[in-house]
Amino acid sequence: MTGATERIGGATAGGAVRRGPRRSAGVFRASSTAAASAFLLPNVVLIVVFTLLPLVYALVISFQDLDSLGGTSWAGLGNYAKLVTDPVFWQSVWNTGVFTLFTVPVGMAIGLGIAVLLNGVLPGRAVFRTIIFLPLVVSGVATGVLGAWMFDQNNGFIDKFLATFGLPQVDWQSSGGWAMTAVILMTLWQRIGFDMLIYLAGLQGVDPAVQEAASTDGATGWQRFRLITFPLLGPSTFFLLVMNLIYSFQVFDTVWAMTRGGPGYGTTTVVSYAYRVAFDEHGPQLLGYGAAVGIVIYLVTLLITGLQWRFNAGRDQTD
Repeated sequence: MTGATERIGGATAGGAVRRGPRRSAGVFRASSTAAASAFLLPNVVLIVVFTLLPLVYALVISFQDLDSLGGTSWAGLGNYAKLVTDPVFWQSVWNTGVFTLFTVPVGMAIGLGIAVLLNGVLPGRAVFRTIIFLPLVVSGVATGVLGAWMFDQNNGFIDKFLATFGLPQVDWQSSGGWAMTAVILMTLWQRIGFDMLIYLAGLQGVDPAVQEAASTDGATGWQRFRLITFPLLGPSTFFLLVMNLIYSFQVFDTVWAMTRGGPGYGTTTVVSYAYRVAFDEHGPQLLGYGAAVGIVIYLVTLLITGLQWRFNAGRDQTD
C-alpha cells in the first residue's frame, strides 16, 4: 500500500512537474505574441491608412467622372474604355516599354560585369564599390535635376564636353528620342549600384571549391563564368529582373524632374501620364481618369509580383 501510494504520489508529482513547463511555455508564447503584435500594429496602421485606403478610394473614383472643379457623375467602365482609344496613353505605354528595354537588361548586364570585377582581388575595391553605389542614395528628384543640368542643350555639361572634341551639339530637350536617351542614361547611372550590390552578394555565395574544380579540369575563365557562376546567380538575376521591372513601370520622380514628360509626350511614362491627367493638365483635372490609369499600373505591378511568387515557389519545389 505504501509502495502504491509512493507510485501514485510520484506520478502525481511527476505529472505536476511535466505540466509546469507546459504552462510556462504557454505564457511565454502568449507574451511573445503580444509583443510581436505591439511591434506590428503601428506598421499595419500605416499600411492601412496610407496604402489600402488610398487604393480603395482610387478604385472607387476610377468609376466616376470626377474633376478638380467638383463635378462628379458615375461613369462605370467609361474611364477604362477611354484608355483603349487614348493615343497618348498608348504612347506612354510605348515609352515605358522602351525605358524598360534599355534600363533593365542593360543595367543588369553592367551591374554584373562590375560585380565580377569588384569581387576579385582589386586594389581599392571597397572605394570603387562605394563610388558606384553612392548614386543610389541620391533621391530620384535630385537625379532628375542633375540630369536636366547636365543634358541642357544650351549650357549643359554634356554638350560642352562634346564640343571639345568637335562634335555637334545634341537636342537633348527638344527631341523626344534624345530626351528619352538622357533619361535612360541618368537612370542607369543611378540604378547600376543596386544591381552591382545584389550580384556581389550572389557572387560571394558561390563556393570557390567549385571554381577550383572546374579550373583543374581545364575550364577557361569564360567557361567557368558561363557554365558555373552565372547559373548559380539565377536567384539574384530573377530578383533583380522583377524588382527592376516593377521600378520601370512605376518610375516618375526622375522623369518628371528632368523632362516633365516632354517634349510633348516624348518621355511620358504611364505614371507621369496619370499625374499629368489628374493634376497637371490645363483646365479641369480628370481625377477619375487619372485614377483609372493608376489602377492599371497597380494591376500590372500585381501581375509581375504574382509571377515572382509563382516562379519562386516552383523553383523551391524543384530544388
